[in-house]
Amino acid sequence: MSDKKKVYRHVVLFKFFDRTSEETVHAIENAFRELTASLPFVIDYEWGTNSSPEKLNEGFTHCFFVSFAKSEDRDAYLPHPNHQRFCREFLDANVEKVCVIDYWAND
Repeated sequence: MSDKKKVYRHVVLFKFFDRTSEETVHAIENAFRELTASLPFVIDYEWGTNSSPEKLNEGFTHCFFVSFAKSEDRDAYLPHPNHQRFCREFLDANVEKVCVIDYWAND
């Protein structure tokens, strides 16, 4: 049996529009990092780009994990003004498709 703490994960996958420049994508990556660092209820954050040789990503290139101690912290995150501003300023005009999955991490 593990003594590992349970973690609530908010997973976000982005498929950017073809017109979204590489410079804009880098700005989004940086802004997402700054957003999560600014919120005390975010306990961990990581992201990466797809490198799978299987070609099953359906155009999704970026995966972001935002971790919380409890689902109520995710509930505070979603409507938070900083999160809403990030979505309006960075995502609305640049993300063609998004996939979100939230779950309790299991051992």
